[in-house]
Amino acid sequence: KPLIEDFNLNVKPGDRIAIVGPTGCGKTTLINLLMRFYNINSGEIKIDNINIEDITRTSTRGLYGMVLQDTWLFSGSVRDNIAYGKEDATLEEVIEAAKSAHAHKFIMKLPKGYDTILSEDSSLSQGEKQLLCIARVMLSKPPMLILDEATSSIDTRTEIYIQRAFNKLMEGRTVFVIAHRLSTI
Repeated sequence: KPLIEDFNLNVKPGDRIAIVGPTGCGKTTLINLLMRFYNINSGEIKIDNINIEDITRTSTRGLYGMVLQDTWLFSGSVRDNIAYGKEDATLEEVIEAAKSAHAHKFIMKLPKGYDTILSEDSSLSQGEKQLLCIARVMLSKPPMLILDEATSSIDTRTEIYIQRAFNKLMEGRTVFVIAHRLSTI
């Protein structure tokens, strides 16, 4: 069944767009269309007046930074996890991104700081993992952001740090914020 029909959206650089609604209403579908995980049946999606079908999928996806509800970290050092989107990043750039994301303090308390190896059973909290993901996006400096229920499983105190990090991250960027409830926005 078609989920989205006759939909028009014009987003200007620097706009913040809230996509709010219940499960199954098409929030994630819209993001998947923007990121080219799905192709549209008709119409077009343009970025800077260029049809995204005329751009490689990799290039299109490289224009977005995503912070999702479910954090994604891989087995490797804290530094490598932050630098994932910019593998040639210097340690100074990684530290600056971590500071901007309010992650530097807890990273320095880890056994080996930025060289601490993360694994499935790492003792990081959900909020700390989220801050590392935010640092990763801050380091890559994409022109557009997708924040998908990014604070839904975070405690109140950590949410304050994450909100501060998001405020800094959103400066000068086009942002799509996805939530089930308007209060989350």
